Amino acid sequence: MIYCYAFRGYEGDLISVEVDIRRGIPSLEVVGLPDSAVREARERVRVALKRGGFELPLERILINLAPAGVKKEGARYDLSMALAILRAGGKLPDPGAPLLVLGELQLDGTVRAVRGVISAVSEAVKRGIRLFIVPPDNLPEALSASEGTVLSLPSLGDLNRVWDSLIRGEGEADREDGYGSGAGEGNPYPDMGDLKGQPLCRRALELAAAGRHNLLLFGPPGCGKTMASRRLPGLLPRLTREESLEVTRLWSQAGTLREGTGLISWPPFRMPHHSASLQGMVGGSSSVSPGEISLAHRGVLFLDETPEFQMPILQGLREPVENGTVRITRAGKSFWFPADFQLVMAANPCPCGNLGRESSSCICTSREIERYWRKIGGALMDRIDMRVPLKQVSPEDLLGREEEGSGLIRKRVNTAREIQKERHRKEDFLWNARITVSRLPDLCPLDEGARKAFTAGIGKLGLSFRASHSILRVARTAADLDISEIIGEEHILEALQYRRYGDRDIFWGKL
Repeated sequence: MIYCYAFRGYEGDLISVEVDIRRGIPSLEVVGLPDSAVREARERVRVALKRGGFELPLERILINLAPAGVKKEGARYDLSMALAILRAGGKLPDPGAPLLVLGELQLDGTVRAVRGVISAVSEAVKRGIRLFIVPPDNLPEALSASEGTVLSLPSLGDLNRVWDSLIRGEGEADREDGYGSGAGEGNPYPDMGDLKGQPLCRRALELAAAGRHNLLLFGPPGCGKTMASRRLPGLLPRLTREESLEVTRLWSQAGTLREGTGLISWPPFRMPHHSASLQGMVGGSSSVSPGEISLAHRGVLFLDETPEFQMPILQGLREPVENGTVRITRAGKSFWFPADFQLVMAANPCPCGNLGRESSSCICTSREIERYWRKIGGALMDRIDMRVPLKQVSPEDLLGREEEGSGLIRKRVNTAREIQKERHRKEDFLWNARITVSRLPDLCPLDEGARKAFTAGIGKLGLSFRASHSILRVARTAADLDISEIIGEEHILEALQYRRYGDRDIFWGKL
């Protein structure tokens, strides 16, 4: 049996391609809830087979894509239908086992790449399929997820050679999954050594990377908010193989994975424009494809000029930030995608951007500033563990000594993360930012000085329960960076300074 694949959110269905050839007026029909692209495949298949050296039977051909209740979309069914016709007509011998076939056909018989190959292969492996034929440009990602014989088919003119290799069980490539090739062998992100004159921001980035805390950077234009945010993913460790499979699967399904690449090995960094639509951010559209928050899975989602984003988009981030998944309902059907990302937001302190600048005057009224910050919303802001003010860097700092690079900081981050993995090995979470409320007393022990500082700080700032828990999580990360089992007073005080802004007033006043 020859199979293809249909998306259903992050998951999907294997589609069996059945062919019946019987006497009648020569024709080619496709049934099984195909969309227009699948119906048009009849002509592509007919011409491509002829130019590839094969002849269609001069009989009535019926192709059934089962299960019939699943909508079939796109051109990935072309090659599977062509091979199923040849098998039914006796032009190809039985491969002896189920076979997954993916690829779009050009009229000259060339096989084009399609999206979502790694998702299809992963699902097929779960169902026990071990034979695969894919386009050449999709070969690396197919090898990443497969367990069996994988062959690439450049064109229908090469089919007999490839089919013979399939029968013999000879794959075209060695078992190299391309782990690391998706983002290069070295770290692809800018170095922290470029960020000068911002000691508080540098420390906040290290803390955020170590504990996967959400972060807000605010300050006047040109102070380095975007520059700093672009360097955060460079502090994160490489993805594990399982994480790489998840990320690559999402990128392939969305069509953003470069052709000819294997697994993505570094945490992704996504920076959508503030004009992005709700569907583009959360996911959806007619084909229910992943959105920006899913493409940032296991990495960083950066929202520059956050108050300029539409309010429904910002409010739609609350559930993914909390749960690490997003669920989409379309036409009575529900789909889900993973969206476990680290949220980093950047904003000016006011609409004109001059609030807090010593050399400029802010022309915004209190009402305008309040309206500006209210766009983010208190519910989303409450989920931001760390809020960091940035000021303009002086010329002396820009020309000053060299700063510590990403490599050294990443070593400390990796050490802190290993401590967390060991401490949380029996928990349902890994990182400090995900510590549940019920486990905070056991996992965040305080010494006497820390208890007094925590009580005094919460009372002085008038913080909510959620904010108080957030301070404990950040303090836990600060202690891990110091390789300390007990949270000390200095760790609590550091965590409190990142929570000074935005809880009692949605705007920030003078920095």
